[in-house]
Amino acid sequence: MKTGIEERACDLAAYIIESRATVRAAAKRFGISKSTVHKDLSERLEGISRPLYLQVKAILEYNKAERHIRGGMATREKYKKRA
Repeated sequence: MKTGIEERACDLAAYIIESRATVRAAAKRFGISKSTVHKDLSERLEGISRPLYLQVKAILEYNKAERHIRGGMATREKYKKRA
């Protein structure tokens, strides 16, 4: 039987896989901190379900690689609104 933490890690993984969400979006959706999401997905999940961990890891790596683009777009929108 899964503990609450293990269940939360699996729920987070399922959410990220389905929606391709960022750590920040998952934290907001589940009402927990980004560091808790990251710990659940990068440390705890590996011991619970290796295949699920590998799927989530790929999505998180993609999000990290695209992070600078999203930040640039947000900055662009910010200054567009000011002009």
